[in-house]
Amino acid sequence: MNIAVFCGSSNPKNETYAAAARELGRSLAEGGHTLLYGGSNLGLMGVVSGAALEAGGCVVGVIPTLFSEDIIRSQAVTELVRVGSMAERKAYLIAHSDAFIALPGGIGTLDEVLEVMVANQLQHLGKPMILLNLDGFFDPFLEQLRVMHEAGFVRKGAETSLHTVADVNELFSFLERELP
Repeated sequence: MNIAVFCGSSNPKNETYAAAARELGRSLAEGGHTLLYGGSNLGLMGVVSGAALEAGGCVVGVIPTLFSEDIIRSQAVTELVRVGSMAERKAYLIAHSDAFIALPGGIGTLDEVLEVMVANQLQHLGKPMILLNLDGFFDPFLEQLRVMHEAGFVRKGAETSLHTVADVNELFSFLERELP
């Protein structure tokens, strides 16, 4: 299975996030899944991809050409896909992934989560978007979705492709249960 992971390219202040990223990368590789991600070797992106590679996994980095050649060449991946823009990166990840996992991150991570949610709603992809809600990181986002739903801006059913899990073990239990 091809699984896209969205996460920050910064180093987190909370070590729990980095530990979960390592566990996720290792577990993806050991489960025979291909990791698709934003292509950076920085922050949580570097942690999850490094752990997957270390465990012998297949890692596909999808990186926009707007980054310098030095950054692009420094990526340790099984395969590097170059795209023209951040929008093309998201489109590639959505088209080539069977499921999506979000670790804690910044506005880029949130943008990717929302892009998948919109694609699931408008294109009826049926691909799960899973929030790894470590230490309640995504609770404010989930609350905002609830507020938008109550205000009539998020249609009933839009949340059906969004799932929340508390840890990597629960994540893999969900994947085994929900995906072929």
